Parts: sequence; C-alpha cells; structure tokens
Amino acid sequence: MTGPRYTALAQTLPATVPFVGPEAQERAMGRPFAARLGANENIFGPSPQAISAMQDATGGIWMYGDPESLDLRHALSAFHGIAPQNIVVGEGIDGLLGYLARLLVEQGDAVVTSEGAYPTFNYHVAGYGGVLHKVPYTGDHEDLGALVAKAAEVDAKMVYFANPDNPMGTWVTGADVIAALDRLPDGTLLVLDEAYVEFAPEGTAVEVDIEDPRLIRMRTFSKAYGMAGARVGYALGATNLIRNFEKIRNHFGMNRAAQAGALAALADQAWLAETCRKVAEARATIGQIARENGLTTLPSATNFVAIDCGRDGLFAKSVLDGLVARGVFVRMPFVAPQNRCIRVSCGPAEDLNKLAKALPEVLAELG
Repeated sequence: MTGPRYTALAQTLPATVPFVGPEAQERAMGRPFAARLGANENIFGPSPQAISAMQDATGGIWMYGDPESLDLRHALSAFHGIAPQNIVVGEGIDGLLGYLARLLVEQGDAVVTSEGAYPTFNYHVAGYGGVLHKVPYTGDHEDLGALVAKAAEVDAKMVYFANPDNPMGTWVTGADVIAALDRLPDGTLLVLDEAYVEFAPEGTAVEVDIEDPRLIRMRTFSKAYGMAGARVGYALGATNLIRNFEKIRNHFGMNRAAQAGALAALADQAWLAETCRKVAEARATIGQIARENGLTTLPSATNFVAIDCGRDGLFAKSVLDGLVARGVFVRMPFVAPQNRCIRVSCGPAEDLNKLAKALPEVLAELG
C-alpha cells in the first residue's frame, strides 16, 4: 500500500507554519491567557454596525458568498476614489499574498524581502518554489533603498515592503515609497503591505496613480476595523494586474457574513476614528509601563508597540516566557537585533494593567 505522490517541491518544504497561535499555547498550558496582547488583533473590536450586519447575515449562511464581492468592491471603489476593476477582495492579506505568489512565482524566481519581516509572505513564496533574498533592517526600519537595490541585483519578480512595519511598528512616508518606485527595476512588482496604515500619521499612505503597474497595495479589515476573525482583505492595483488575479483566486473563498460585516464596518468611519484614538492612548500607556520598568519603546504607527528589553534576544525571550507564564500573551521579532524587543498589542486598560503588574515581576525574577 502506498501513499500520495507528493511534488518534489512539497517534499523540500519544512513541516512548519509561520505562527503558533495563542490557542495552541493555551492548550499546552491547560488554561486561557488573562491578556491576549500578542497577535496584533484589535481588542477594541469592530463597529456594532458590523456585528449587527454579520448577525443578520447568518440566516442566509446556507448560500455562498458573492464570488465577485460586488457590493463591497463598489463601496471600496467609492471610498478610495478608484474604479471597482482596480480592487480584488480576498481572505485577508495573507490569502491575497498567497494568490500573488501563485500568480507571479515559479520555481527559482527571485523575490526580495527584509530579514525578519512578516514571515507569511516568505511561506507563500517558498510554497511556489521562489528563492528569497533578504536584506537587514537599518535602525529598526525596513531599508527600502536596500530592498530595491537587491531587486536589481537578483532580477526579482517582487519586493515585499510593509509600511507601517510588522514587527517593529516603524514607518516611512508615502513620498519615500513613491521615490523608491522610480528606482525599481523593470518587471519588478513592489508589494506594499499597508495593513496598519489607518493607525499611521497623515502622509504615510501612498498617493499614486492606481494604474501604475509597478505597485500593488494590500489593505485589511483585520486591524483598524477589528475583524481579524472574519478574514477580509483587499488589494488595490492596476486593472490588468487585478484582472489576472481573477484567473487564480478562490472565487468562493469569501464568507458571506464577513462580506456583510466589512461593508458595514467601512460605512462606520466614526467608529474607526474612535478606535484609532483608543489605540494611540494605549500606545502611550505601553510606553509609560516600559519607562516605569527602565525600558524604552520604539515609535509606533501601528496598534502594537515594540518594547526594547535592553539586552539580547535570549533575554527578551526570557521576558516573553515570564509574561506568558503569568498569563500575558505577547510575541517578539524573530531576527537579531530586532529580537532584543518584545511586541505588545494595544488593548483596553484592564489588559494593560495585567501587563503592568506582570512585567516588573518578570524583570525582578530575571535580575
């Protein structure tokens, strides 16, 4: 008796996934976390209008979602001032990155990213046989100039750049991104992940002709709109690029209730503004907690803050483990020197109070 005949590529891939979810950690501990501050979820939650719309949609959940996401795409079209054919909706940015890799990456194709940047992009590229070329961060920022230079060196099909950045929370201006486009090699696509852009200062988002073929922008309802569990993302790009997405995406991948929730969330910009205010307040609180414990924080344009633990990655991992043992879920960057930090998601006062109580205990225990 024989098993399936796996592809040669699949047999070379590691049996790992980019992230171990907090649920797996909770199962291993035998108890839930008291404060879930590690996954960059928007703990303040979605608009009540979005919740109501999703609840109302459950009666029709026996139907597939609209494979064109027509209502949502038209609403996004009006919101961004572009045509519906410049927008594709998918299962979060993670799903869209997977489709983009499927569309562009063949065995041996070069792709450029930053060492320590969002690992799910790397996961998708590797899954289609791409070869990743990585450049280090500079001063806790992704080095956009170095990424573009590396793309020219290796003839990359794609360059991945997150603005604002995950895991550090740093950012550059949209004007800086546009300037980098003029140095991008012919045939290279800049994949601009703007998952956190609603939290960022004015001028961070890129203002560019939507038909510019050098760029695709990824947005999501997971972060500022508070709908991470619904898995709704969208990409903005030139008509021809979006048309090619239609050839390879999962047309029934979108959840019908999630589509309704995203449509209602987009309409409630007052809730979004209030959420951004709460996030800014929480960022300040996390900074205060860090200072009270003799630590510093990196400036952040996201809904999380990187706390510099002041030593190396081993020490930061010990701080993380101590917090987890006390029921406070946080994460940390994977690569030195950024792994000297822990990363704490913004949340309500009751969750941050748990961090404020646990952190000095952990630091005292470590000495």
